[in-house]
Amino acid sequence: MNFGGVIEEVMTREEFPLEKAREILKDETIAVIGYGVQGPGQACNLRDNGFNVIVGQRQGKTFEKAIADGWVPGETLFSIEEAADKATIVMCLLSDAAVMSVWPTLQKYLTPGKALYFSHGFAITWSDRTGCVPAKDIDVIMVAPKGSGTSLRTMFLEGRGLNSSYAVYNDATGKALERTLALGIGIGSGYLFETTFQREATSDLTGERGSLMGAIQGLLLAQYEVLRENGHTPSEAFNETVEELTQSLMPLFAQKGMDWMYANCSTTAQRGALDWMGPFHDACKPVVEKLYASVKSGNEAQISIDANSKPDYRVGLEKELAALRESEMWRTAETVRQLRPENN
Repeated sequence: MNFGGVIEEVMTREEFPLEKAREILKDETIAVIGYGVQGPGQACNLRDNGFNVIVGQRQGKTFEKAIADGWVPGETLFSIEEAADKATIVMCLLSDAAVMSVWPTLQKYLTPGKALYFSHGFAITWSDRTGCVPAKDIDVIMVAPKGSGTSLRTMFLEGRGLNSSYAVYNDATGKALERTLALGIGIGSGYLFETTFQREATSDLTGERGSLMGAIQGLLLAQYEVLRENGHTPSEAFNETVEELTQSLMPLFAQKGMDWMYANCSTTAQRGALDWMGPFHDACKPVVEKLYASVKSGNEAQISIDANSKPDYRVGLEKELAALRESEMWRTAETVRQLRPENN
């Protein structure tokens, strides 16, 4: 398939239908280990698509959430150890920090011929830091949905699919690729494109820190602050910075592309956007280059590992999130959301 003049191979649901995926995995027991961010969406989609799925989760709130989603203790819901023992495919969907702590236990159940599945390349790419070094006699594979588990589930229920990348790190059985693609279709991927564990991990960490989360918050806040410092009201500053972007413009360029969105804005907006995209690019690219270098070197992975290993990590995280939540811009957002027509 042609992507901007570059040819890439992708796997669609037409080329690899659900029936084929079911046939490939008909004798497999798939254990979803972890029921946090990705676990619920992938587990429920696989179950609804007719695969033999069980869940492994520690006791607590998340265990209760799994029960609420229809997983039955002793039948389809087990401890991590029990689920991993029963499985032929172990889907490790724990957080990166949790993978490190559970790995010594999980390893014991990864017997020859089994498949170890991830949805992120972090643990394997930086195995020198995480300690996750799988044996050579198991398949090590990945399907990484390009979005949250919540989005994966929501789009599945709407009859759509969230695109995913896939990779094979180790093929011990000769079946690793077909197992991977079958799982990718089974979890509800829209289409699948090939990557490696290393490429997925570096692009993912760059994206999260960049345009998907870190950079977008930084840019929005900078514009909001400049407008406020120059006498604009919170409502005006927020609408011109965030609300119009998310509610009006994003749907346009998501559906048709940036050029189409430009063509359907006022001539004043067109001229200004075309003139200023260059200076923004030139200002941002050195920051992205610095970010990518930090990710590729393993520095960002180590920062995450160190932070997540602190006993009071959750307390510190909540303070940072509370500061974000209580900032004027996002308190203004609460009021603006309430004023949207669908809420009145």
